[in-house]
Amino acid sequence: MSASYRIFNVTLRRRISVTPSLLRCVFTGPDVAHMKHEAPDQRIKLMFARPDGNTARLPVSDSWYQDYLALPRERRPFMRTYTLRALRREACELDVEFVLHGDNGPASRWAMNARPGDTLQIVAPDRDFPGDSGGYEWSTDDALRQALLVADETALPAALGILEQLARQPAPPRVQAFLEVPLAQDIQPLRYPFADIHWLARDENALHGERLLEAVKDAATLPVSEQVSTQMTEDDDEETLIWQRAGGAGAFRAWVAAESGAVKRLRHYLTRERQLDPARACFMAYWSRGKSHV
Repeated sequence: MSASYRIFNVTLRRRISVTPSLLRCVFTGPDVAHMKHEAPDQRIKLMFARPDGNTARLPVSDSWYQDYLALPRERRPFMRTYTLRALRREACELDVEFVLHGDNGPASRWAMNARPGDTLQIVAPDRDFPGDSGGYEWSTDDALRQALLVADETALPAALGILEQLARQPAPPRVQAFLEVPLAQDIQPLRYPFADIHWLARDENALHGERLLEAVKDAATLPVSEQVSTQMTEDDDEETLIWQRAGGAGAFRAWVAAESGAVKRLRHYLTRERQLDPARACFMAYWSRGKSHV
């Protein structure tokens, strides 16, 4: 992230249980009026204290990353990436949605135990920065006629934000959305006339992304005009996290975000077996099994 991002000090205002596995935290703070939200998949960083309580707070500045690296490792907060789900500048409020998976990680642990009044530091786009802050992949334009959204629960806030943005357009594109969640109770009753939404509750013993790949193979519709014969080189190294951006404007766009292994399998299927032009798709590993990523 560039100097277009800075530290914001926020306070938890309220907790909203969206589904059994998804918790929405509403944060507030006077500086939130200076935050910027440029896209529905806008990425932000959240700073979580270490269990020993010996965690430094960062000064409010646009040199936050240099300040972070200057700290001794044992005093650095745990840093995790989340989606800015909503921003209400007039009310100085922002929403972040957490996937709850017990004490397995500082973010879920914080979300499960946090109460209104608890404070947090967030790195987010600065409204006073004059240019594009970056930190997002989704973009739309008048040429877009069809879209494919594929997401697991970690990318669900971004995917739903994309659907909400498209719903505000006078003539939204036709959308197929494949959304994998941990439980059947996590399915949200959403209806959009322009979208076919496929909710996929994961079986207890299923791998992350397994149902996504099955459903995409069974039901995804790709325009023939976007099919190409590609010689794209794939990196099958398990240590490599995919983050592949789409090209410019076009009539079709795919947005795929999930666990790293699932994204690799989906990319292989869409670009090699279905011959989707890679320039028409974003493939993003939001997380990797057994690893923590900032």
